Amino acid sequence: MIVTVTPNTAIDRTLIVPSFSLNRTIRASRSVMGMGGKATDASWILGELGIPSLALGFAAGLAGQQVEAMLRERGVDTDFVWVGGETRSNTVIVCEDGSGQSTVGAATLEVSAEHVDALQDRYQAALEDAACVVMGGSLPRSLEPSLYTRFAREARRRDIPVVFDASGPGLRAGLSGRPTFVKPNRAELEEITGQPASSVEAAYHAARELQARYGTSLVVTLGEEGAVAVLPGRAYRIPPPQVEVVSTAGAGDGVLAGLAVALSRGEPLEEGLRLGFAAAGAVLTTLGTADCRRADVERLLPTIELVPYRPPPGGQMPRERSR
Repeated sequence: MIVTVTPNTAIDRTLIVPSFSLNRTIRASRSVMGMGGKATDASWILGELGIPSLALGFAAGLAGQQVEAMLRERGVDTDFVWVGGETRSNTVIVCEDGSGQSTVGAATLEVSAEHVDALQDRYQAALEDAACVVMGGSLPRSLEPSLYTRFAREARRRDIPVVFDASGPGLRAGLSGRPTFVKPNRAELEEITGQPASSVEAAYHAARELQARYGTSLVVTLGEEGAVAVLPGRAYRIPPPQVEVVSTAGAGDGVLAGLAVALSRGEPLEEGLRLGFAAAGAVLTTLGTADCRRADVERLLPTIELVPYRPPPGGQMPRERSR
């Protein structure tokens, strides 16, 4: 069983607008609800693919009930700790002219020490049957980032692989737990290493530094440049899926899902990368956060390329490709 842990559950409402500016009424042409929270996003994607998972975390209020209902509708098992406040409701604003998008959210869960203890107990029980753990995202205001350190260490102590994705202090704490895989974007990689990652080569070197320090593999997403994956003894450049982008929200969480599948089944990591980027490409074609269709994932899977990468002399990229 794949277990996902989301301390700060969320639901996303995405709005398509002609353009965005302050101090005026803006009428959206489309609106759709999607999942929010990196690990629950992964569970939602896995559910669409027909792969079972158990979603843990904190949830509250009507929004929390809606998150749970959406997950269960896709066949995901849930065991949330119900807390005070309200599960986050984020608003994703996408400009239909392609100029960009933004997400507006706020931390609204009220989590006590007793709630943390309850989640710890449920997590410990879930690890008994776990083949892989996916965890990450932001944290409610009252939680210390060390929760990620503890949870990652506990899984790794049992030789259960961990796929992790967070930013800021949460990313630092999670890395200290030595997860199996971490998926930062360019900005997060630069923040954690203090090095620029303005090119594929620079991102590769920064990721290699983290791999040497923490013993973790990395997939660094680089927007229009695709991604670079740094694995034990090898690395790949992954060109972006060739799709018409509707919204980028939740696409990276498809990568988490794909890696979790490969790790849980003992398959080569390359298979997880291919599935993950096929899922990410399918998410890009939908308006809802982390939403995708299984048929699109299957259609994109054979098109995902892994280009073996070594820092080339003179900036030349290797030409050979692995499919």
